[in-house]
Order: sequence, then structure tokens, then C-alpha cells
Amino acid sequence: MAAKDNSLRFAGGGTGFLLIHGLGGTPVELRLVARALARAGHTVHCPQLAGHCGSEDDLLATGWRDWTASVEAELARMKLICDTVIVGGLSMGAVMAMLIAARHRDDVHGLALYAPTLWYDGWSIPWYSFLLKLLINTPMGRRYRFVERPPYGVKDERTRAMIVGAMGGGDSSQAGLLGTPAGSLQQMWALIKDTRRRMGEITCPALVVQAREDDISGLSNAAYIQRRLGGIVDTVVLNDSYHLVTIDQQRDVVIDRSLALAARLSVPGKVRREPASLCAVAAE
Repeated sequence: MAAKDNSLRFAGGGTGFLLIHGLGGTPVELRLVARALARAGHTVHCPQLAGHCGSEDDLLATGWRDWTASVEAELARMKLICDTVIVGGLSMGAVMAMLIAARHRDDVHGLALYAPTLWYDGWSIPWYSFLLKLLINTPMGRRYRFVERPPYGVKDERTRAMIVGAMGGGDSSQAGLLGTPAGSLQQMWALIKDTRRRMGEITCPALVVQAREDDISGLSNAAYIQRRLGGIVDTVVLNDSYHLVTIDQQRDVVIDRSLALAARLSVPGKVRREPASLCAVAAE
């Protein structure tokens, strides 16, 4: 596994956000949103998932249960300092947030789902991608890599250029892996299968933010989640973003709607519990 921990933790009040990055991604995907939520007074933790921010071999050495364990450990920490916990994430991280909510219904009070990805059906995905599941266990399928391609989930050209530069630098802690290996995709499919089975158990309020022009996961994902979750779902459709809604042109909408969810869930008069041994560190 990657030696360095690139998790982000911002100290704040009694309402906390536990935000999960995507498959092969990095907490940096959530940094702008996390900082804004922290400036508004909230505790925000963005853990690095097991096996991430390192090499492809690091990622392949872990599976979806390891990734989920990373989030559950962070949830345990947040329960010590927050009275209200909103779990959210980007892409696969949003799917994992739903599974965490189903597993820990007494501890998760809301969901913030950014570009949730139950399947790849965005406009940049090749039409023949459905064949991958049929071929994944063949020699050719095992060698497959899901390689990022333009526009890399970002509509804003300046931000996209920064991402491309970070990818070229080879530091996966800053821009994630350029390609996701077949073995990790299989692990993601297993996570999605378990999550879909349990979505009806989730009754806490949920925010879903999806771009109309999402290049990776289309609006069908948001529509499915809205139908299947067991609680109130507030769906926001962005008209000027691609997949990475937390860093793209309408990230302020993502922040504002997340803050609105927190306001609805916050308990007036509650004082944050201060643990003796845990200190949340504001990342630079």
C-alpha cells in the first residue's frame, strides 16, 4: 500500500462531512469542496482509501472491502467529535457512501452524492464498453485498463490543463492513476452490486448532484438512485460541468447545496464533543 497518507482533515463544528474520493483517485478531488465546507464551520474528513495514491500494484493489492474499511475507520473517528455526520463522495465514492449509510444507519444522518457512478454511460464512454464484463476473465480482459481520456471529467479548460500536467508528472496522489486495471474494476462492480441490493434500507436525506453533460456517468445514475433510496432525495442537475463536479465550473453549486443539507440536519444548540486523543488537522 502507499506509504504516505494523503487524507485531508479540517477541524470544525458538530456537523461533519465524511467525503470519499473515487476509484483510482485521491482526496485532492474533494479539497476545494472540503475547504469551503470547513470555512462554513463544519468538520470535514476526506480519507485516503486503502491502496490509493500509490502505484497500480498498490491498488490491485486491495479490494472493495479494504476501501470500505478505510471509510468505516474514519466514521468511527468522526463519531467522537460530531453529533451529525453526512457521508458523501465523488463517483465510486458516492456509491460507497450509500453502502456506509446502509451499514451504519444510526451513525449516518445524511448523504451528499456527487456524480454517483453505478455504471459508465456518459457521452465519452465507447458504445462497446458493455463487452468488458463478458471478457473480463479472459486473458485480454485481465490485461485491460480503463484509461482516462479527454476531457478527463472536466469542462473548465484551465482546470483540465492542470490535471493533465499533474498526470504527466506521475504523482498519483495529486491526479490519481491514469488507468484503472481490470482487477480493480471487478472490485468496484462487487461494491456496486452490494450497494444496489441495500439502497432501499437507506432512509436518511440525500443530496444527488449530477451533470447533464457528465462524460463518465449519465443522468440515468441519478434517476435510479432517486427511485431506489428509501428517504427524501434532493437531485440537482448541473448544466455547465462534466463528471468531476467537485472541481469543475459549478463547484459553488455543489458547495451551496451541501451546506443547505447540513443546515437542515444540524441540531440547534448542540455543542461539539471534544475527544481527548483526536486532533483534526487542516490540510494546506
